[in-house]
Amino acid sequence: MKTVTKLTACAAILTATLMAQRPFGVLTSGSAPDPATIVANQVTRLTSLLTLTTAQQAQATTIFTNAVNAITPLQTSEATARQSLPAAVKSNATSTIDQLSTTIGSLIGQIMAVQNKADAAFYAILTADQQTKLSQTNFLNGPGGFGPGPGFGGPGRH
Repeated sequence: MKTVTKLTACAAILTATLMAQRPFGVLTSGSAPDPATIVANQVTRLTSLLTLTTAQQAQATTIFTNAVNAITPLQTSEATARQSLPAAVKSNATSTIDQLSTTIGSLIGQIMAVQNKADAAFYAILTADQQTKLSQTNFLNGPGGFGPGPGFGGPGRH
């Protein structure tokens, strides 16, 4: 269960990568890569780390693509609610602040649920040896499961 929780944190990184990509090098456009590229890069890193089979790669691609597709509209709604908060603060609209805060909390919870479910689905397709290897790497280390080295992109602002 602890590993699945750490995998959730890794999935959070996947979403952050989608939302907060910065250009790498002078020849990049500065725009975030599309979700398919992010998922493909993540599956490549996981394949390198865990020696995923072709079937596991296909399953992981489906799992993470579905997660990104489910999370994206939730993140958009969250961003909209966050952008509305300063106006509510400036006008001292405490009921609006309460409503927006509750909405943001609910959206974050929904995002976490999607990420946890994706992590659980990914973890379930791994062999026992792969699960052990994943648990023993820096992949899951660090505060909240984030660590140096390869990892999923996720909403870094949470």
